[in-house]
Amino acid sequence: MPPVARLSDLPAGTALGVIMEDGTRICLVNDGGDVRAISDVCTHQGYTMSSGTVLAGGRIECAWHGTVYDCRTGAVERGPATEPIAVYHVRVADGEIFVEGRVE
Repeated sequence: MPPVARLSDLPAGTALGVIMEDGTRICLVNDGGDVRAISDVCTHQGYTMSSGTVLAGGRIECAWHGTVYDCRTGAVERGPATEPIAVYHVRVADGEIFVEGRVE
């Protein structure tokens, strides 16, 4: 599977939306140097998560209605969403970011 982005495209404390070869929308999050990947579609009303705010502790807040997700587990920390968000395996190698499937 090809890389989805370069690490240099994702500074610490930012999010970046990418699209996988199969069309899956992914939100990459740089949590203080740890790269995480979640669905780029909020489970509340489908807003783009990469437009949200990266928070301390590996969390992201949806820009539309303020749902906060844990990017490590997908758990909802603050609603209005009630369903967790999908989390994906990430590998960083030679400055490139690879998303390697959904965490089940």
